[in-house]
Amino acid sequence: MASKKNSKIRKKSKSNDIVEQGSKYSLPRIKQFYEEVKSEFGKIAWPDKKHTISSTGVVVVLVCLISLYLGGVDLILGKLISLVIK
Repeated sequence: MASKKNSKIRKKSKSNDIVEQGSKYSLPRIKQFYEEVKSEFGKIAWPDKKHTISSTGVVVVLVCLISLYLGGVDLILGKLISLVIK
């Protein structure tokens, strides 16, 4: 009985690379994957422009506030540690 590895047929593709038929990277399987991804993208409920802009604004404001807080804590702790070391 031939093993599964030995039973695969090898052929040359257009780019002169050796492609195994039945492998997970065969052209028909890639095309099928692409079509399935395209189909799934059609099912996505994308947010509208207003919601996207407002969410982005919230994220930017929160990042600024948190960075200021962490910068202040770092500055204070740095000064305290420098006083303890001296």
